[in-house]
Amino acid sequence: MWLDPDIDVQALADSYARGDPYPHIVLDGFFADDPLEEIAREIDLLPQSAWRKFANERELKWGLVYPGFRNTPLHRFLTRLNSIEFLTFLEQLTGIVGLVPDPYFGGGGVHFIPPGGFLAVHSDFNRHPKLKLDRRINVLIYLNQDWKEEYGGHLELWNAEHRVCRQRILPVFNRMVIFNTTDESFHGHPDPLRCPATGGRKSLSAYYYTNGRPVEEKSAPHDTIFLNDRLR
Repeated sequence: MWLDPDIDVQALADSYARGDPYPHIVLDGFFADDPLEEIAREIDLLPQSAWRKFANERELKWGLVYPGFRNTPLHRFLTRLNSIEFLTFLEQLTGIVGLVPDPYFGGGGVHFIPPGGFLAVHSDFNRHPKLKLDRRINVLIYLNQDWKEEYGGHLELWNAEHRVCRQRILPVFNRMVIFNTTDESFHGHPDPLRCPATGGRKSLSAYYYTNGRPVEEKSAPHDTIFLNDRLR
């Protein structure tokens, strides 16, 4: 079954709203393991040419370049992340109604962090470049089996005002992190990965939008804002 009908969404919503430093939740085992294991194997078999690679002082990561979807485990799962069932769950969880999925998976989809890779603490771009909608929710799903604490790669959630990390979330297999996206939702994994040379940090990312947002969250359209740049 795609989503468990017995999920107590209200209890999860209460926890989500109380998230520190901003609304978020960490859910383990939310999905069945089997499809995620198939996706992890599919990603492992992708050729080097399938990836767009970023390497600079702010990030060392790869993003999958989609040559066209096929009926694969990855394709089927990403399609479900844009389904009415998952959108309804997200709306009930976050209290944000009118969520719109991104059919382009712009900036999202599949991410891979190679050994030694990192992503500096940042807040995300706030407007979809094609749809002209406001970015509101991030969903991250980790695919890293047998991931050890000493490998690092923790997702860090930061309080930008006090410049302090409030949460460190290990990217273990079948762990999903959902959080509000605003100019203040700073996050990243700034410490280089310490996993074996044959490994890496795999994740799925999906972003959700609305037509407009609360007045107190509005700002001019912008690209990624890195915390160190903002505080200089």
